[in-house]
Amino acid sequence: MSDPQAQTSAGLQQKVVDNFEGKVVRKDLTQLVKGNAVVPSYVLEYLLGQYCPTDDEEMIEHGVEKVRDIVNRHYVHRDESELVKSEIRQKGTHKIIDRVSVSLNEKRDVYLASFSNLGVSGVEIAEDTVMQHPKLLTGGVWCIVDMEYLHAEDSARSPWMIDTIKPIQLAGFDLEEYTSLRSNFDLGEWIDLVVQSIGLNPESFSRRTKLLHLVRLISFCERNYNFIELGPKGTGKSHIFSEFSPHGILISGGDVTKAKLFVNNNTGDIGLVGYWDVVGFDEFAGKGKRVQRDLVDIMKNYMANRSFSRGRDTMTAEASLAFIGNTDRSVPHMLKHSSLFEALPDTYYDPAFIDRLHFYLPGWEIDKVRSEMFADGYGFIVDYLAEGLHTLREEDYSLPAQDRFEFDSSMTKRDQDGTLKTLSGLLKILYPGKKGKNCPPDVLKDLMEFAMEGRVRVKRHLRRIDETFEPVDFRFTDQQTGEEISVETLEHDQHRMLVREYHRDEEEESTAQPRTEKSGPDAEVLASNEAADKWKPVSGLEDGQHVVVKENQTGVSYEKLFADHLRGASRIEIVDPYIRRHHQVENVLKLCDMLLREMPDGEEIEVSLLTGADTENQEEQETRLEDLKDSLRGSPVRFEYEITWDSIHARSIKTDTGWKISLDRGLDIFQPKNDNSFDLGRVNQEARRCKPFEVTYLREEDVSFQVDET
Repeated sequence: MSDPQAQTSAGLQQKVVDNFEGKVVRKDLTQLVKGNAVVPSYVLEYLLGQYCPTDDEEMIEHGVEKVRDIVNRHYVHRDESELVKSEIRQKGTHKIIDRVSVSLNEKRDVYLASFSNLGVSGVEIAEDTVMQHPKLLTGGVWCIVDMEYLHAEDSARSPWMIDTIKPIQLAGFDLEEYTSLRSNFDLGEWIDLVVQSIGLNPESFSRRTKLLHLVRLISFCERNYNFIELGPKGTGKSHIFSEFSPHGILISGGDVTKAKLFVNNNTGDIGLVGYWDVVGFDEFAGKGKRVQRDLVDIMKNYMANRSFSRGRDTMTAEASLAFIGNTDRSVPHMLKHSSLFEALPDTYYDPAFIDRLHFYLPGWEIDKVRSEMFADGYGFIVDYLAEGLHTLREEDYSLPAQDRFEFDSSMTKRDQDGTLKTLSGLLKILYPGKKGKNCPPDVLKDLMEFAMEGRVRVKRHLRRIDETFEPVDFRFTDQQTGEEISVETLEHDQHRMLVREYHRDEEEESTAQPRTEKSGPDAEVLASNEAADKWKPVSGLEDGQHVVVKENQTGVSYEKLFADHLRGASRIEIVDPYIRRHHQVENVLKLCDMLLREMPDGEEIEVSLLTGADTENQEEQETRLEDLKDSLRGSPVRFEYEITWDSIHARSIKTDTGWKISLDRGLDIFQPKNDNSFDLGRVNQEARRCKPFEVTYLREEDVSFQVDET
């Protein structure tokens, strides 16, 4: 029997090709031609769009070879720059693909170009070219350049010359055609097409996760949109802002100055916000990062009013700002102890800065990017989609929602603006025609809720940082039906008990009068406190206790063996030389799972593994351990591992509370699983037969590692 989902996917692929012939490309081709070239996807797809604008396999094969040849012969690798320079010198001229930036030399009154990978600077470039492509002046643009070399007797003059230069981006965009063809797709098909266009396989994601990925695009189609995403590493946060569009630029969060971002008061040159649609700040989070306070002050004014000062003059710009960074703590821990902005540098941990953010994307809801998540079907050439979003920046698509929905009176103008700007961006992406008026009412309501949630996340945690902010009821009314819709974040609904406990603790600190009620919301808080009590170290455990388990004995589990001695620990260290094969790594996962089930919400524990190297299959061993680490990333178990080539014999689990559990077999205490996939032992350790092993529990007065309380 054929797979209906596969048939649907194939039907959509053909529909995409039929409607957007010449404007789509098969996404797996990008990886085929990229190789080791560190070049943005829009550069490669620009070339693929020229040589593979078809679904004819023979022509695609020929086109891929052509593009691969162009990249191999003309893309400049930094470690081969001297070879390329020599080739240009020998031939006199040569076509290259490189990132070109331009600066004005005031002394000579000429524009000089620098080539990022070629390592050449001080090359004169025509003023007309610079005026035609002003982004060359800020950050640089990927270009196809015919470079010439002509040695001159004048040593002050560069021998390098630019014959022709062509920035790699779409020459034009037909918005009317784009919006007309959109009507040939239903909403699900269009979402899948856009998700596939940014290089992801839509079949790997739920509807909500697809929308979260698409929110990253709003900065490209909405002017002055202030976006933040914090979450675990490896979820593709920076990809969109570095490789998706020639209208965006990604910079290091700590590598920016007032002059670079806004205006150079010495020269009068406007900074990045004047030339780019989106300025992304990568690796934005990090408590230890130093940021200029006056830079943040200028940024706050720009985020609120689109303006910044240059001396006595005020200037305006339309660039959106996107802040992306990693969180170290789990969501439950932040909800219980701090806020979702905990990871921000101190200078940005500022209520006025945070209040200007329109949407907080919960990065912890997005899985780490894996190979099966990459798209292999047809999607838009990213430059085509990027140009479409760029064209739509001028319009406001929120008017249909403003006519239909009424906000609760407690919502401030910033709360409303944040919601409406997000909604406008989503409508531009999903319903690009008729300013969003063609969006069905039920979809409009759902998108309104989704857009508001991103602002709720900002405001809820802003109030944790500054209690002077008034409480807000995030609610809107459908004026056509009279329905009232309240909006809350997913993590708030999932961990209501932790949220209540956090605010209850704050109230007790401020009043010094603990509550004693045992019903209503406080009952949940008391239940949470009881769970926390269960995690406190167990008293009366016997030092030197020795347990012997016989072969094929059942009724044994990690919980029975270890839980009491691990309670109260904030860090444990596992030493086991044989964590190598699949089932051995799975044992570590099951121990971590036991910890997660025993620990109360909002707490965290560090788990450190020291194991020996698998001399025969070290790569597989590292892959398995990395997969385990990835699966635990963002959870209350903060897992790290070390593989050593030194000999390890003793196996143990040590805690920062002073216990050492000596294990003669390590964690590998169970007999192999049988072939029955429905065997109870697969889900219940106590039903599994054991290997013979012994365990000794030792109390150590001198704990060999301590958690830094500071």
